[in-house]
Amino acid sequence: MFPAILPLPVLLLALTLTVFFLKSKYLDRSLPPGPPAFPVFGNLPMLLGKLPHRTLQAMARRYGPIMSLRLGQVPTVVISNSEAVELFLKTHDAVFASRPKMQATEYMSYGSKGLVFSEYGPYWRNMRRLFTSQLLSVSKVSSFTHVREGRVKVAVKSIKRAAERGEVVDISELVYHVVEEVVYRIVLGRSRKDGFDLANLLHEANSIAGAFNLANYMPWLGSFDLQN
Repeated sequence: MFPAILPLPVLLLALTLTVFFLKSKYLDRSLPPGPPAFPVFGNLPMLLGKLPHRTLQAMARRYGPIMSLRLGQVPTVVISNSEAVELFLKTHDAVFASRPKMQATEYMSYGSKGLVFSEYGPYWRNMRRLFTSQLLSVSKVSSFTHVREGRVKVAVKSIKRAAERGEVVDISELVYHVVEEVVYRIVLGRSRKDGFDLANLLHEANSIAGAFNLANYMPWLGSFDLQN
């Protein structure tokens, strides 16, 4: 015999699943064709193998160059050929200009602010105008000419000394260090040898931003912090 009143957690779970299924059913009517989705997790389990790009390729052959997936609670449209990409990135670029918000960008970019992660709109246009006029203008770029020329002269002298000694020079590594040093001096006003490891900091930030985060696809799990 079932109890007359179900426990509150069971009722909340039932209500959540009902809303979720009704919302998914409504969204599926307006989205392109795509593979059937699992409850709660959507199509995420299909992409957890070692070769997810092969899985997407097989799906595109079956459902077409514009198909829809549901990654957790996030409806996603996958584009698989150049003609369709042109529609999204050129013909209707303003509609799809915004990046999806993720927990990593919320924390590292002060609420997804700035030019890279903010939504397309008045704030983004003002930031672009600010970058163009204050950071990327001809006068501002020209003001750092001496920095670029100085680092190139140092690199050329090091190549000359190595040639005189008959040593092999890794040009790719040398150019990388020249660019890195220029960025340090322009952005931070100091040398990369001063103890501030910007390169590793950027690599770490990219790794964090690119790591799989379950809460990005099922926001209701974010407060539990299951992945620490």
